[in-house]
Amino acid sequence: MQVPIGISNRHIHLNEADLKVLFGEGYELEKAKDLTQPGQYASTSKVTIKTKKDEISGVRVLGPIRPYTQVEISLTDAYKLGLKPPVRDSGNLDGSEAITIVGPVGELVLEKGCIIATRHIHITPEQMKEFGFEGKREVKVKIDGIKGGILDHVQLKVNPISYFELHLDTDDANAHLLGLGAIGEIIDEQE
Repeated sequence: MQVPIGISNRHIHLNEADLKVLFGEGYELEKAKDLTQPGQYASTSKVTIKTKKDEISGVRVLGPIRPYTQVEISLTDAYKLGLKPPVRDSGNLDGSEAITIVGPVGELVLEKGCIIATRHIHITPEQMKEFGFEGKREVKVKIDGIKGGILDHVQLKVNPISYFELHLDTDDANAHLLGLGAIGEIIDEQE
């Protein structure tokens, strides 16, 4: 079964209180463009993330506002920043890396919140049933091409409002020479 692939660059999700600290009281995110997942968008707002070792500027804030603040980076970014963030599901921040976020009007020093996102497929409960994935948590995905391979431990992220798509970070995508419009093939379901 084929699955379209979306590639996620480094980005940040903010809660309401942290948005105010970074951008000021009354600030609201402005949509730059819609993302493939319904209701999600890239905003025009950007921040700098930094550690004692280095910093990365121009990190895009995604909307809408979430109940938690989270920074998602690649392992390549982590090397640059001198971090060792865990690979995690969105929102699973216990034991994640500390990082500082600098906005136009304020700065946040997070004790936790920086992760490398798991490989995951957005899928609806109806699709889980239709594709025979009920009771499954992970699958394997085959990538064709000159630098093809098998992606193991691809989580199934079930949500009633989902666009069926595999999300990879830039390191996974670059390792397989993937670009816009890439397609993978689900080849093996795992428990």
